Amino acid sequence: MNLATPLRAVTLVLVTLALASLPLAGAATLDVCTTCAYTTIADALDAATDGDTVLVGPGTYREGPLVIDTTITLQGEGWPVLDGELEHAILTVSADRVVVRGLVLRDPGRSHVRDVAAIMVGEIGGCLIEGNRVENAFFGIYLAKSTACEVRGNTVTGNAESQTYSGNAIHIWSGYNIVVEDNVVTGHRDGLYLEFAMGSELRRNVSRDNLRYGLHFMFTNDSVFEANEFESNGAGVAVMYSKNISMLGNRFVDNWGASTYGLLLKDINDSRVAGNLFERNTSAVYVDGSNRTDLEQNEFVGNGYALRVLSNSMGMNVRHNNFVGNTFDVITNTNRSYNSFLENYWDAYQGYDLDRDGVGDVPYRPVSLFALTLESYPQSMLLLRSPMTQVLEYAERLLPMVTPKAIEDDRPLMGRIRWSSSTR
Repeated sequence: MNLATPLRAVTLVLVTLALASLPLAGAATLDVCTTCAYTTIADALDAATDGDTVLVGPGTYREGPLVIDTTITLQGEGWPVLDGELEHAILTVSADRVVVRGLVLRDPGRSHVRDVAAIMVGEIGGCLIEGNRVENAFFGIYLAKSTACEVRGNTVTGNAESQTYSGNAIHIWSGYNIVVEDNVVTGHRDGLYLEFAMGSELRRNVSRDNLRYGLHFMFTNDSVFEANEFESNGAGVAVMYSKNISMLGNRFVDNWGASTYGLLLKDINDSRVAGNLFERNTSAVYVDGSNRTDLEQNEFVGNGYALRVLSNSMGMNVRHNNFVGNTFDVITNTNRSYNSFLENYWDAYQGYDLDRDGVGDVPYRPVSLFALTLESYPQSMLLLRSPMTQVLEYAERLLPMVTPKAIEDDRPLMGRIRWSSSTR
């Protein structure tokens, strides 16, 4: 995908290469332990120069807040614990190309006035936050106005009890080319939060049991999230006010509640949702004000609403998806549609295939009469599974013109689609 500002992207690459080419002469290892030359991390950081490694031995270190303002590696050995004692940010990174690895960061401070995190990164380039454990965090790992940073292989756990008194596990605000991979985040307000982080990549993260969103994604164009797992979060995943987003091979499972969805697409344009599993969500995909979205090769299994599309969304292509065991396959608030449904498998389809080409001979209208009634009168949900529902289904079969013809799959597939990895 092309970045919205190609010149800025080229400049970023040149700056990153220039930084990487700077010599780091005289690199040394500074050991920290009770019997080492340095008994505190702070003293080792003060003594370190560009290119050095500060190697922290096992134990609990109640220091801080600690500041890294030189290009160094801060490496834990034997999982040393940096304890914030619920009072302050534990570690602040303010230099380029810093590596933080192998630490346990416990009990960072809390604040309603300013953002306080276990690891605070601000206005730098080329950092690597890798293989750390953050425990009992308000904010876990927080990056602001940074470029070309990687947050990889961390575990961030919190004990949030309310959205108003909790932060996010991994919080990215303003930057370019941020990579977030292989992290496990639980127990926060939002598991992953990205805002104004252009050209970001999120892969193979697990975000579960967060109070609000597993992923909260806003104003972040030209990005991809792939092979992530979002499970049992308060409101699922929200992708908002962005364009050129690829959402590939993710799992959205058990995001269940009165106003919950697997994936919310709010004002999303020119994007692709492909190869994902949506299982046991209240609304698997909720589409609001989003245009030119390709929704293909997804599995919709056992959801309340598989696909909820509001009338302000246009140009969506829904093709080659499986809809299996959902209470409602599609629901909308309009009788008109400017979206395309083609060659999907619908387990509720009762048509026939006389020429045996695998395609139904009569179109399928996925919006049921009861779904239309429910959208206008939500209280009618009380009639679900009642004899009245059966009456409406019978009327629908006799008079198919009562359901929106504009929402119609002209080539419904007779069998469930099986994909190979090469076709997704």
